[in-house]
Amino acid sequence: MANFSFDIISEVDLQEMDNAVNQANRELAQRYDFKDSKASIAYDRKEKKIALIADNDFKLRALTDILATRMAKRHISLKSLKFNHPEKAFEGYLRQTVEICMGIDKEKAKELTGIIKGLKVKVQTQIEGEKIKVSSPKKDELQAVIVHLKGLNFSIPLQFSNYR
Repeated sequence: MANFSFDIISEVDLQEMDNAVNQANRELAQRYDFKDSKASIAYDRKEKKIALIADNDFKLRALTDILATRMAKRHISLKSLKFNHPEKAFEGYLRQTVEICMGIDKEKAKELTGIIKGLKVKVQTQIEGEKIKVSSPKKDELQAVIVHLKGLNFSIPLQFSNYR
């Protein structure tokens, strides 16, 4: 009997993130309220971090708003970002690092498997590193799991891949 399966993953398209940051920088250069300001948005793709630098708290909030708007337009979930507390930088400026979270950690994976088991459908879940494999002999049960998980407001963005 054939077994069907899919993977639950949490990934961010780094190229789309790069595009969103570039668009945010273009908007930053055109905005009047940032004229003569040393505010900037820097993206480090290898480290998966974004550095926001602003003159004061108000401008830092405006920077995060610009970044969030550009990310939303490029279909990047804000749940994949972890905003660290702002810290003092050079000459009274504020610096805030934003980490891009990818993969499902063990606690979230256990929480997801608990939710799936609570559905009372005959599926098997298996945690494989930073993804979860869900398998079942019936496609309908797998589709029910996907529909239920899409309806949840989970703390990290979820995608479904390798549907076989």
